[in-house]
Amino acid sequence: GLNFYAGQLPGPDRGALSVPGAESEKFRANVPVAIEFAKSLGCTTFNALYGNRVEGVDAAEQDALALENLAYAARAVGEAGGTLLIEALNAPESPKCPIVSAPKAIEIVDAVNAATGLDNARFLMDLYHLSMNGEDLDEVIDRYTAKTAHVQIADNPGRGAPGTGELDFEALLDRLKKAGYDGWIGLEYKPGDAPSAESFGWLPAELRAAK
Repeated sequence: GLNFYAGQLPGPDRGALSVPGAESEKFRANVPVAIEFAKSLGCTTFNALYGNRVEGVDAAEQDALALENLAYAARAVGEAGGTLLIEALNAPESPKCPIVSAPKAIEIVDAVNAATGLDNARFLMDLYHLSMNGEDLDEVIDRYTAKTAHVQIADNPGRGAPGTGELDFEALLDRLKKAGYDGWIGLEYKPGDAPSAESFGWLPAELRAAK
């Protein structure tokens, strides 16, 4: 997956497409650039991070702008045979972001698909964020895998590699497979103090994309 322009990441921003003014314009300008870049990599999934609530701007105004921008991006991605991803973040770390649950992200996915008629918007299921929100991961997998096009993982607490926290990834990934998910699993965790290569020690070599 490839992110569209999302402001300052890592940093205070959580996206740009719902933010009126220059940030929204930067998002739209970045869409064709990101798509052309992705073509050179064979990448077909694009993450469109929503953006924080802005003081002094009505939430409904931001949501209308977001839907307009997401529909624009979905149509552009569709012309390239791609998929638009909508990710739910977590409320403790992103308190100003309005998409902090799986059901809310799915609501946005459905709204974009209804607006474009293309059915190429999908859920980016980040198990770390959903766990931080206190959501039932088994229920999320069972209910929303059919609308999911990308999965990201990190353990919780700590956002480290699997095995550093409390999540049972063997069971979770098996559940995803049984629910019909056969896409990529993105490793979006902190490597810790050891050399980065050692942070892949939990993953058997035969299960790695690069062997």
